[in-house]
Amino acid sequence: MEKNIKKYFPVFLLPTLLSFVTVFLIPFLMGIYLSFTKFTTVENAEWTGIDNYIKAFTQDENFINALWFTVKFTVVSVITVNFFAFCLALLLTKAIKGRAFFRTVFFMPNLIGGIVLGYIWNLLINAFLGILGLDITYSADYGFWGLVFLMNWQLIGYMMVIYIAGIQNIPEELNEAARIDGASSLSVLKNITIPMVMPSVTICLFLTLTNSFKLFDQNLALTGGAPGRETAMLALDIFNTFYGRAGWQGVGQAKAVVFFLIVAAIAFTQLKITARKEVEA
Repeated sequence: MEKNIKKYFPVFLLPTLLSFVTVFLIPFLMGIYLSFTKFTTVENAEWTGIDNYIKAFTQDENFINALWFTVKFTVVSVITVNFFAFCLALLLTKAIKGRAFFRTVFFMPNLIGGIVLGYIWNLLINAFLGILGLDITYSADYGFWGLVFLMNWQLIGYMMVIYIAGIQNIPEELNEAARIDGASSLSVLKNITIPMVMPSVTICLFLTLTNSFKLFDQNLALTGGAPGRETAMLALDIFNTFYGRAGWQGVGQAKAVVFFLIVAAIAFTQLKITARKEVEA
């Protein structure tokens, strides 16, 4: 069996490797190269060095605004999504009537496409604000909290399922021993439940962190960056730069490279920190 695996391993690996190289690696490397050029098409790229990166940070205030807006949105979304998802998971692992139904209901928003979800909540929020004669583009604060609410509504159910799986994998003997020793519910939660579900915490933090940073279609549909691009997140700002400003394609590509480096660095740091907690647990 082991000989057959070694013999046919390249055959099974080749399609995946070719797909990875052609669909991801080559475009990724070309994108890095184009970030150092001025171009309208790949064939007429003109090398300009780091000018695009300098231009992105010194001549485009929208990029800095989008960066800070994305950071603030990500911090709030990661905290709220994981807090409410974990609370729901604790509740729906109890012996309550209809818990399977509630799990399904809370998970369903994750099945709706982001662009559709954005337009739906745009209509709902504007209908509510319309009573006051306002809409979601009246203030950047409205757009910010609208995006946070949308992100929570979409992701809480998905993260809840992951937390439920983690909680259900805790050996019941640990909880029984803690109760016999007279531990309170809060003590059990702090000293048993949370340490034992750290692998689930690692996954959920990673998913909410990366999804929040990369948010695009919901942002486009809900606010479109209005008012005055104050609610444009990084992905939408890069899109607007690349397709909306003539001669700025190289700058848009440079922003995309910076975007990738930021997300990769933060995600890697988060994984290292939470993985260390798993070892300790």
